[in-house]
Amino acid sequence: MKKPHLQKQDKQLYTILKKEEDKQQYKLSMIASENFTSKAVREAVGSVFMNKYSEGYPKKRYYEGNYFIDELESLAIERAKKLFKLPTDWGVNVQPLSGSPANLAVYIALLKPHDKIMGMYLPDGGHLSHGWSYNPTPEKKGFAPNIMFYKGGKRKVNVSSKFFEAVQYKTNPKTKMFDYDEVEKIAIKHKPQLIITGGTAYPREIDYKRMKKIAKKVGAYYMADIAHEAGLIAAGVNKSPVGIADIVTMTTHKTLRCNRGAIILAREDLMKKINRAIFPGLQGGPHNHSIAGIAVGLKEAMAPTFKTYAAHIVKNAQRLAKELQTYGFDIVTGGTDKHLILVDLTNKGIFGKKFARALDCAGIIINYNTMPWETRPPADPSALRVGTPWITTRGMKEKEIVVIAKWFDEVMKIIATWEESKEDVPFADFNKKAQTSKELAKIANEVKKLCKQFPLDI
Repeated sequence: MKKPHLQKQDKQLYTILKKEEDKQQYKLSMIASENFTSKAVREAVGSVFMNKYSEGYPKKRYYEGNYFIDELESLAIERAKKLFKLPTDWGVNVQPLSGSPANLAVYIALLKPHDKIMGMYLPDGGHLSHGWSYNPTPEKKGFAPNIMFYKGGKRKVNVSSKFFEAVQYKTNPKTKMFDYDEVEKIAIKHKPQLIITGGTAYPREIDYKRMKKIAKKVGAYYMADIAHEAGLIAAGVNKSPVGIADIVTMTTHKTLRCNRGAIILAREDLMKKINRAIFPGLQGGPHNHSIAGIAVGLKEAMAPTFKTYAAHIVKNAQRLAKELQTYGFDIVTGGTDKHLILVDLTNKGIFGKKFARALDCAGIIINYNTMPWETRPPADPSALRVGTPWITTRGMKEKEIVVIAKWFDEVMKIIATWEESKEDVPFADFNKKAQTSKELAKIANEVKKLCKQFPLDI
């Protein structure tokens, strides 16, 4: 997309933007929480909708001149209802600025300060906004001992743990998956007012009906945070919690392939409280340009081609897991039902931070990540989180996945030769070597050639 005004008015910023465009075009973006939007979405986000202030909700605004903004927000709401097949007694809020504020709005709406929330343990795949805290002098480098739940630490990292009492359930130490019987025992013992599922690095489907049954048993609300798999659920590739959970929250920029933003779905009786929590509780005027982009993305997600796209996301992730296993990579839970895989690097002896940096120098952008029952610090954890939404948007399929897996193996073999013994090379020295490595640069050139075969519509 040409930007002649920006180029003329602010050459410095324009130069930075062009470098980012080139990076996105010529490197493989495989971060599970990222995707690439259509030109139509970007046009809507960059439109004059950004100029209007509109505190309140459709037909209930505190500023004049919002009749077209009312049309816009109502359209986004109706599309969300249709796409996610909402029951007639459910409502929608499209105003949250992002996922964490959406979750916080639910807490503020339905809970009192110091009420108890129960979510998934962060290192096992949960999210910061589900009550994360830790102990500064931990038993195992910041992580909980070998028990199936974590009752919070002294250092309250997220606002969710500062204002509410958090209990977190962990995955089964053998399967690295949910142990619903243990989750039920923890819920019965601690009696939370809200139970949460979802997170950032859990590759398996969640039994929403079982979680709702547990919540009902202890008198808790049940919130399903589907930030990562929203697009897969909309396309029918993953199961939906709509109509099962009491509240469903999501971000819009991951598998749903909209711009940055968030949506809350809930029973209408709860939505009235949630609406008040968003405005005036947390936010003033919504970002109307973001809502416009989301409305466009929701329409795109209704097309039959989106269902095919979502299915390919999962196929690509599953094929990548199998291919990496042939090169001796250990895949957490043995595979995936979604758009992401978690790679345990323990058997390789070179861990997340170094491998992620080497892959970036080889043209593959990825993030290091904690894994279930992690024993290493979060700044250099044991695993990688690998996602397929963006490369699937480019049109890549299983044939390309085979090549990508081979590059993972080649990069690991290259950097293994740099380590005389496990982890001997300091990261600063490793980073310098990676940036100047001719071997990694050669792979980066091969990656660029592949990217040119599947260009992004920038």
